[in-house]
Amino acid sequence: MIFLGSLLAGFLLVLHSAAYAETLVGEVVGLVDGDTVAVLATNKVIHKIRIAGIDAPEKPQPFAGQSRQRLADLVFRKQVIVDWHKTDRYGRIIGKVSVGDVDAGLEQIRAGMAWHYKQYAHEQSPEDRDIYSAAEDLARQNRIGLWRHEEPVAPWKFRRAAARTDRDR
Repeated sequence: MIFLGSLLAGFLLVLHSAAYAETLVGEVVGLVDGDTVAVLATNKVIHKIRIAGIDAPEKPQPFAGQSRQRLADLVFRKQVIVDWHKTDRYGRIIGKVSVGDVDAGLEQIRAGMAWHYKQYAHEQSPEDRDIYSAAEDLARQNRIGLWRHEEPVAPWKFRRAAARTDRDR
């Protein structure tokens, strides 16, 4: 009985998520950094997209330029599909960006150009959460990309430290 209740709850959650999921199709016309792109949608509106599940180095951090370039190689001037369900406080769409069947966020992690953003992992599907986490572990173990640095600083820690410095001025 408990199993059936769990199964039903899981089914309703998936159904609920699917009911509110949205899809945006367009061409990537700009890049902000290694986790944010500008997409010209088919309706000719430009949307800023923050790639879900990842966090790339901030501009002053090591590997920021390489991360941005890697993302450009993956998506710039290409048709993408963005599956999303929310916007952030800056009005950016938070979504999974795909070129065909290539997941751009996952590829950024595999290349060692972004962290799996575990703080928001609960917003990913269980499958994506596991794949992104395993990809980061593998990139770390093999010292790929930013993991070559002796002590890479996660972007969320970098931003927090920068905010403290700004407040102390």
